[in-house]
Amino acid sequence: MSRVALSLQIPDLSGFARSLREQLGKRPEPPGHVEMLNLLCRSAGFRNYQHCKGVMEARQRLDAPVQAEPTVDYELLEKAVRLFDAQGRLLRWPTRAGLQDLCLWVMWSRVPSRTGLTEKQISELIKRWHAFGDHALLRRALIGWRLVHRTVDGSEYRRIEQKPPAELSPLLARLSGRA
Repeated sequence: MSRVALSLQIPDLSGFARSLREQLGKRPEPPGHVEMLNLLCRSAGFRNYQHCKGVMEARQRLDAPVQAEPTVDYELLEKAVRLFDAQGRLLRWPTRAGLQDLCLWVMWSRVPSRTGLTEKQISELIKRWHAFGDHALLRRALIGWRLVHRTVDGSEYRRIEQKPPAELSPLLARLSGRA
């Protein structure tokens, strides 16, 4: 049996002692280790040791702090910064998917939120944000990465609001500081 440290809080010590004494009094011989754990947990108001352990672990999970801030991959961030010029335009399309993803998040951040755009409008915006002459690649990638939604007939493009990766904020700060 694995050792798990459980903290047992007993709100009514007198009731706990009474229950434990009654359970021990019914036994002809002293209980073994597991039997003693079950007796203690029943006296504390649980069905048995497994029930107590499950409740305590669930409480620990609920009391645990919500996930800490996501960590920033600074190596990826530095590589991404080198893909942009002083005006913040993308110089070339990276081959690594992680860098492509981060570059697309930069494009996503520049698309106006809660605004519908025509294909011509979004293409004009994208043309201003890159320097390698393939706005269609970037437009398709934004749709493929599910950062921008396009209607079936292609008449409207709209940014999909979602939580960006941890690297986006520092990357945007670095790009704006270079201008």
